[in-house]
Amino acid sequence: MTDTAAPGSRPSPSPGTPADPPADPLFGPGSQFNSLFNDPRWALAMIRATVLEAAHPQIGAALLDNSTFVAHPWRRLRNTFQSMQRMFCADDHARQREAARLNRLHARLNGTDARSRPYDAMDPGVRAWVVATLFESAVTMCRLGGQPLEQATMEKLYTEFQAFLATMGDQAGHLPPTLNEFWPYFDRMVEEELENTEALRIILYKLFDHLPAPPVLDGLPTVWAAGRTLAGPVIGAITVASLPEPFRRKAGLPEIPGARTLMQSAYLAAGLARFLPDSWIQAEGIAGLLLLPPDSDDPRARSVTAVRDAMKRAGAFIRLVTPLPAQPEPARVPAPRRSAEEFFHAVLDQTGDGYLDWPDLAAMARELSGRLDLDEPQETRLYNAYAQWWQELQTALDTDGDGRVSAQEYAAAVPSLAGPALIRVAEVLFDATDKDGDQTIDADEYRALFRTGFQRDMDNPGGTYSRSAFLKDFLSFMAGRQRSIAYDPLLTEA
Repeated sequence: MTDTAAPGSRPSPSPGTPADPPADPLFGPGSQFNSLFNDPRWALAMIRATVLEAAHPQIGAALLDNSTFVAHPWRRLRNTFQSMQRMFCADDHARQREAARLNRLHARLNGTDARSRPYDAMDPGVRAWVVATLFESAVTMCRLGGQPLEQATMEKLYTEFQAFLATMGDQAGHLPPTLNEFWPYFDRMVEEELENTEALRIILYKLFDHLPAPPVLDGLPTVWAAGRTLAGPVIGAITVASLPEPFRRKAGLPEIPGARTLMQSAYLAAGLARFLPDSWIQAEGIAGLLLLPPDSDDPRARSVTAVRDAMKRAGAFIRLVTPLPAQPEPARVPAPRRSAEEFFHAVLDQTGDGYLDWPDLAAMARELSGRLDLDEPQETRLYNAYAQWWQELQTALDTDGDGRVSAQEYAAAVPSLAGPALIRVAEVLFDATDKDGDQTIDADEYRALFRTGFQRDMDNPGGTYSRSAFLKDFLSFMAGRQRSIAYDPLLTEA
């Protein structure tokens, strides 16, 4: 039977006393989280959890200042998906390694918001709230989908999320010790801490309306624009309707007629997908296909190409029957050069705010570190090299002294960016790839670089790749002088 309780209400536990601590594993196969991870409703729950996170003033400020979720939402989705997989996998070593990586990432995210209030991603209360939103949204998705969790199942799931927070190194106490204590904590946070932040408004009212096409649909602007025009407002309305009612009132979020019915219908419909074959709804497979670039060497690319051809025909039909403005199809073969302004917006401005500053270069370092799976010493070297490069850029290009570089300042100077600090960035990447330390990248290391870092299989006809040749190619790309089959997809894809 469908549960018609208000989104902010508490799930009704099954009769009986709480179960003893579960004997089943807290991570990997057999965990409650693992059973929910491939639930199609999880996509809606993740959006809801992200909105609740962004409504926290510290998290919202950190997202605005440091995140690439507006300019590169699909990249953010892939990275979040991979991180969640690692944190809940059965391999304890992989889990601890990912926790250490996340802690290093969070330690670099601190500052002040527009009201001069400090934020720090390592604040234990903030980290507890992130975990709380994931747990509460998982419980809510099951309730809205007509399958409320039993008390024992909720207890087990809550224990798993507590273990997740403990793996991150956070001491007990910031997340309530029992499920019964969790609900008053959650209500208090909603009523006292959350705000209608700018990050929340961007997610609800800008991100969905301007969401770039996923890599698999790159080159199909008409088809994507038509789908986004319909889906964007619907996803926003569903998300708002699913939020706790006290927060909706406090934040002044609009009550759209019929939104609650639409929201419950969406969760119910997504829940029906559980009756499909498991191979059809595996989150890993769906995410991998969605983020598959059209020129990938993945065997599934052939099927994607056939679908893309059909969608292009559909796009031609849509252009005939809808008033959407004509959008030129991008050239299949990119030009070998690009303008300084194009390079600025495509590569340098990683956060999409129209300026180049430290968070943009930190995002590059973060993406490269994650793709190449760098350990702490190499990761720190890479961040330090990028920080020194930012100092060079700021000194050379920030003519008005506002602490950032505009597209106009960059285009007017058209500098050679291959200074000493950028050379150090390239050297860190070379050293990470040169596993045997012989100062050359052999054929196996070369293929590993492209497969691990760029998800592409590449031939290396030269046999080896010298340090000087590697540095030259990377510097040519970062100076905006030439495109790259590796670095363009890595740093420009959405």
